[in-house]
Amino acid sequence: MDKAVVLGLLIGFSSVILGNIFEGGHTASLIQGTAFIIVMGGTWGAVLVAHELKNFKTAIQLLTDKNNTLNKEKETVTRFLNYSKQIKKEGIVSIENQIKSIEDPWEKMALRMVIDQVPASHIKEAFESRIYQYEKKLLMGAKIFTDAGGYSPTIGILGAVLGLIHVMGNLSDTSKLGAGIAVAFVATIYGVGFANLVFLPLGQKLKIKIEQLVLNKHLMLQGALALAEDVHPLVIEHKLKSFIKNEEL
Repeated sequence: MDKAVVLGLLIGFSSVILGNIFEGGHTASLIQGTAFIIVMGGTWGAVLVAHELKNFKTAIQLLTDKNNTLNKEKETVTRFLNYSKQIKKEGIVSIENQIKSIEDPWEKMALRMVIDQVPASHIKEAFESRIYQYEKKLLMGAKIFTDAGGYSPTIGILGAVLGLIHVMGNLSDTSKLGAGIAVAFVATIYGVGFANLVFLPLGQKLKIKIEQLVLNKHLMLQGALALAEDVHPLVIEHKLKSFIKNEEL
């Protein structure tokens, strides 16, 4: 997981806990198992109803992917520049033997179409269609967390109502009032807290990551189009570098 995510979570939760302590509260008062079960179980239950299981797999893959997307972009630019220079020197057939060793299916598809002399317009159409489906799939993974952020506060309110029902049903027994009130208020804290400190920020983080992953595919598309149109390597270099924002390669 991204170090910034871990640091952000630590700062966010520490701030809430320290703020509670400074106000004279006790950390133990924020730990309520019943409230946690209501909020977490209710939230993820709702998310499961709304999504297919494959979207959860996509979300987990995005979260656990440790690859630096900026480095991927730089490497993609470098590789396509090398392909261009090699084609200029040795001809387009010279890169055919390299295809077998390429692991990325997108890059392999791009080079195969170039070697087979597929018209640039057809390459663009095929790639853009595939990129669209790829981005759509990844965004559904990110939506897992944005949806959880939407459901969580409402489930927190549900937990609060359940706690108050428990309190109202035990007004004659003062020993049970404290537990019921604790569930009510802590459930609300959990619902709002997890939504705004965890779920929504993670959803936004994944959307940014998806933008970078999709950008890398567009780099491959532009590289393939340039190779198909026999663009000069210097022009390819400037064109591909322009896709990478705020970075000097």
